[in-house]
Formats: sequence, structure tokens, C-alpha cells
Amino acid sequence: MCIEFTMSDIIHLLPDSIANQIAAGEVIQRPSSVIKELVENAIDANANHIQIVVKDAGRTLIQVIDNGKGMSETDARMAFERHATSKISKADDLFALRTIGFRGEALASIAAIAQVELKTKTQEQNTGTQIAISGSKVEKQEEIATNTGSTFSVKNLFYNVPARRKFLKSNETEFRNILSEFERIALINPELSFSLIHNGIEVFNLPSSNFRQRIINVFGKGLISKLLPVNVETSVVKLSGFVGTPDSTRKRGALQFLFVNGRFMKHPYFHKAVMQAFEPYIPQGEMPNYFICFDVDPSHIDVNIHPTKTEIKFEHEQVIFPIITASIKETIGKSNAAPAIEFNREGAIDIPVYNREKATSTSAPKINYNSSYNPFKETPKPTYQRPNLDWEKLFEKKTKEEVKEEKIIQPPSLFENEVSHLHYTYKGKYIITAMKSGLMIIDQRRAHIKILYDQYLNQITQRKGVSQGLLFPEIVSFTPQEASIVPVLLEDLAFIGFDLADFGNNSYAINGIPSGLENINPVETLKDMVNKAMETGCEVKEEINEALALALARKAAILYGKTLTAEEVESLISKLFLSPSPYYTSDGKLIISLLNDDELDKRFK
Repeated sequence: MCIEFTMSDIIHLLPDSIANQIAAGEVIQRPSSVIKELVENAIDANANHIQIVVKDAGRTLIQVIDNGKGMSETDARMAFERHATSKISKADDLFALRTIGFRGEALASIAAIAQVELKTKTQEQNTGTQIAISGSKVEKQEEIATNTGSTFSVKNLFYNVPARRKFLKSNETEFRNILSEFERIALINPELSFSLIHNGIEVFNLPSSNFRQRIINVFGKGLISKLLPVNVETSVVKLSGFVGTPDSTRKRGALQFLFVNGRFMKHPYFHKAVMQAFEPYIPQGEMPNYFICFDVDPSHIDVNIHPTKTEIKFEHEQVIFPIITASIKETIGKSNAAPAIEFNREGAIDIPVYNREKATSTSAPKINYNSSYNPFKETPKPTYQRPNLDWEKLFEKKTKEEVKEEKIIQPPSLFENEVSHLHYTYKGKYIITAMKSGLMIIDQRRAHIKILYDQYLNQITQRKGVSQGLLFPEIVSFTPQEASIVPVLLEDLAFIGFDLADFGNNSYAINGIPSGLENINPVETLKDMVNKAMETGCEVKEEINEALALALARKAAILYGKTLTAEEVESLISKLFLSPSPYYTSDGKLIISLLNDDELDKRFK
């Protein structure tokens, strides 16, 4: 007997419009993703000039205009179909690609979540084609008069996916992402000219150049004397590009770019190789600039392991690692940029150079000796009276001499019930206090950072900063990335005490600095604060304020090795314990360490 079960079918194919929206979630994450895909297509179309026009950080409009080879009427329509591509005809082609865009999902994905218009024409055609698509639906296709090349206009990104549009960041953050994408593409294609216009203002106008000049055009003339060439060719990889001199390192915001076969990539393992090469030449915590290009046989890499194609797998990673390290070390060594080893010649004997012509004949030296001396004859020993030493006084004196350099301060009243001894400063780094239950050790620089951080954060929130005018204003020049965030920070910087005036062309005049900080470098300090604020993402006002306060506190705080006076140590400790959280800095670093009696006793068992 046969029993049949009937049930409704539940598996079905998604409509193309929904499938494209899902694909868009992987490929098109934000406005900068649109620019990346469209500009890469323009490069693959052999354009030599590419213009990018953006409004409202890409929310309202993204327009990419190129003078490439353009498309026929049929190709223009087919370009918006999913998996449409001119670069792949068989599976093996995936491993021999030298072009940038190839998957054929970008235009279909963009058209699924925006209103897109394309104008294009080939050199051979008299007229071109215009196509308008909204949400994957073709609304218009007609013949028009247009220039050779392609113009893509993307309007109202995510208009039909409100959940995605809601999660876009602020315009400042989204525009910084656009700048990052633009920099990556412009750097590795120096032979092409690029322009970027945002809200009617030209941000970049980059003429065709070489790689070194393109780096300088993008990031400023301050790098002119700070770039060292890297050039090595092996059977596995060819390396070219530049690394920054050891004296151009930064604590944050370093310019670090890796490219392979004309494509930007992220590669933590190769970054480690670069850092290992710089390790002997730069202070701990500093980051070098580098712009390194890899030329590798395409069959030895896989660029298709991530939707954005920035994560790339290399077949010979472990072989390439030492090549990177060795080539950079050689570059630094040849350039004389490495710190020289200086020997201390104080007290050394000055040996004259031997001159044969001036040399004179010499005779054996004469030795005077006592002929009557007999070593076996006993001679009276000198008498020696051991002095009667007061060891307690000697020890007391020695102790006072040893601590002469250390500052001894009576403890503040805060510790009267617990502290049973004096404060000592050790090597200009730690303040040590003997307590009834053991020892309290305070990191004096971190303590000062904490005090200043609380002070600056309070000035921002209470709007009570005091500015000290500069006799001669200083000019600070920002990169376009940095300049994009400065307007957001101006008000808070003013509350701290910075008096800034827009000087145009991404530059500001510093007319005043926070009162009491006359010894800081205002340009360096301001750039550090801007970069620190950029790291927060600039979405939450409180986080921006905290980043500014911490960056300034680090710049203004005393350095290790500074010997404090008695009054300074007393003031430091008193102010530290007025903080509601004196044990840690705002970024989680320990300020106070307690060593109890039991731990001390264990060390002497």
C-alpha cells in the first residue's frame, strides 16, 4: 500500500530585486563602497581622468565621470544584470586577473538600493545611451548626445531600504570613509588624474604624476624629505614604494598602505614584517609611514575571499615576510636615516698618525734600579691602627647622601591615619609612600595625566576654558581626512582654550592655546588631538570630548625623568585623590599599585 503525504511547497526562488538587495548588503555597505566600485570600473575602462562629485557625504548624490572607452547600448543595459562581466569567461580566469572589478555584482547591487542614471558612449558611436533605474527597475532607456566615456549618477542611496539608511553614520564620518577610499585608489594609480568635489567644494585635484609625487600631493609637502625608496625584485615578489624616515613616525594616524597588483589590501602579517624592520630604529609605541606595492603572479594570490576584495591570501606569505623586513632595513641603512652609533671619546688617548719621513731613530730605554735590594730579606711592616668607627653614624650619613637626590615630603593630611612614613620619588618616575599596611607606589606621569584629563573634560562640559594668546600665530595644515573633522571639534577646542581661525586650504591659524600650556608645541598637539578624536568615530559627543581631553592631557603632562619639588609632589597627590577614580587613567592604565607587607616579606624568605 502506498501512502502519499501532501503539503504546500515552501522553497522558492527570490525575485531578482530582492536577491540584488541581499547582494548589496555585502558589496555596498556605505557611500564609500559605491565610489570604490564605480571608480574601479572607470579605471578598468582605461579612463585617464576621473571626477567624483558628492553631496551630503553621498546620501543625496554620488556622481563618477570618466573619459574611458564607454559602452554600447547593449552593454549599458547588460551591465546592470547580476553577474554580468567582461573579464571572466571560465573559472581559471579568476586566478589570472589583473583588472580591479570583475565579479559583476556592483552595478546590479547599486541599482537595487538607489536611483541610478547612466550616460555612456563609445568613441565609435555618434550618439550615446542614457539608462535610468530605480530599485532594480528600468524606468527609461534612450539615445542621447554625450561625451565619450561614462557618467554614473547615484541618488538617494538606500531610499528603499530605510533600515540600512538609518544605520549610516554622520556626514562627517561617512565623508571620511569616502576620503579613505579615494586616497587608496588615487595613490596606486598616480598616472591617472583625479578630482573630488564635495558639496560644491573641490577637495582634491590631482594631476597625473609618479608614485612619490602622488603621495606628496595627497598627504602634503611635509613628506618631501621624509620618504625612503624601497625597491627589490625576487623570483617570488617584486617590492616597490616608499617608507617614512624613522624621525617621521607618529603615535597615531600613521600613513600605512599596502597594495598588490594595483589593489589596496589589508594584511596584518605583512604589516608585522614592516614593524619588525623598523623596531631597532623607532621608540616603542611609535608607528612608521609606509607605502609599499607588491607585484605578484596572480595565480599565487586569491583576491576573492572577501566581498570588498581588501583581504587577500598569498601562497608564499612566509617567504615574502623576510624579504619585506630585509629590504626595509637595507633602505634605512643606505639612507643614513638610522641613528648613528656615537662612541664616548672623553679621556681617550689621541694617537698621532705615523709619518715615516719625520720618524727619528730610537734607542733602548735606560732603567734605574737598586742593586742592593734583596726580596728575601725581611723588612719591617708598617704599623696600622684600625680606626674606631661609629657605624650607626656612617650608615645614617650614607643614607642621607643616597636619598639626597630623592625628594622627601611630609605626607598630606589625607594619609595621616594610614601613612607612617615619608614620600620618596624614584628616578623621576614613581612616588613611593610607606604605609602601615605596606607600600603605595604612584606613577607620577599617569597621575598627572589623570588630573589634567579631569580638568580639561570639566572645561569642555562646563565651557570654562581659558585661552592664552600667541604673540605670533602658528599655522597648522591638516590632511583632507583630518580637515573633515575639524569643524565638528572647533567648539569643544574653544572650550579647552584653543583659538582657531580657518585659514583655507585645510589650514588653520592658531591664535591662542589653553592657559598654562605655553611650553607645548601647539601644531603637534592639535594634530594629535584631531587624530585621537578621529579614532572614536566621532558619533558620540561624550566620546569626542573624552578623546580631546585625553590627547591634550598626554601632551601637557610631565614626562618621565622629571624631578619634582616637595610642593609639586604634595600637590600632585592631593589633586589625584580628589578624583572620583584615582586608580586608573581614562584609558585603563594603572596609576596606583599597593604592595602589602605579606608580599614584601615573601621577597626575603
